[in-house]
Amino acid sequence: MVFKTLGEVDLMDEANRIVREVLDLVAEAVSPGVSTKSLDAMAEEHIRGAGAVPAFLNYRGFPATLCTSVNDVIVHGIPNEIPLAEGDIVGVDCGVLYKGYYGDAARTFAIGEISDQAERLMHATRESLEKAVEAIGPGRFLSDIGHAVEAHVAKQGFAVVRDFVGHGIGTKLHEEPQVPNFGAPGRGPRLKAGLVLAVEPMVNVGTADVRVDADGWTARTRDGLLSAHFEYSVAVTDSGARVLGQMPSAA
Repeated sequence: MVFKTLGEVDLMDEANRIVREVLDLVAEAVSPGVSTKSLDAMAEEHIRGAGAVPAFLNYRGFPATLCTSVNDVIVHGIPNEIPLAEGDIVGVDCGVLYKGYYGDAARTFAIGEISDQAERLMHATRESLEKAVEAIGPGRFLSDIGHAVEAHVAKQGFAVVRDFVGHGIGTKLHEEPQVPNFGAPGRGPRLKAGLVLAVEPMVNVGTADVRVDADGWTARTRDGLLSAHFEYSVAVTDSGARVLGQMPSAA
């Protein structure tokens, strides 16, 4: 595990602020008829205009700036020209590299009016991320994070994805440790100030089972039911957790 100084955490806050700005722009732009390809172009323009670099573009061959995961796609959906439709949900994951440090966050958006089931799924997933943040602090265990996610999701009758996990983040997009969204509490290493984690619950309406398309990226629910994804980059501090990039700049 790599521990950051306060100055490094502040730089990561700046990187994640750019990510938040992108996701805010997406929130304003998503509507029926909009393509995920157009969202991707908008995101790349904003990131580069902010003096950052898209972290996902060409990462291990990924061909886009955003991961856009529609309906039954869990993560790693590739933006395309297909218009979003009324009732869709789309998970948008964004990463940037800024001054040598990475930012990474995700939200799931509703396209127009969505079903009650989709609304409940999104709400439960978003809440599980907040529960995960509450479980982060010095002296807590790494597994407390995943336990908080799984316990909340299970109460809502949904399933946590196990094939994909969160991760450490810093000067690399993916650092140790892995951060599962499931498991018993009180296990694994203890959290210490300076550790920064990308915490990202991925939650399915049906089973947790996953299949990957022939493109090698697009990960879907095996049963074809909906999935939602929310993510923060979170720094462990002496007093608890600091969600990076979520507050507008004071400037």
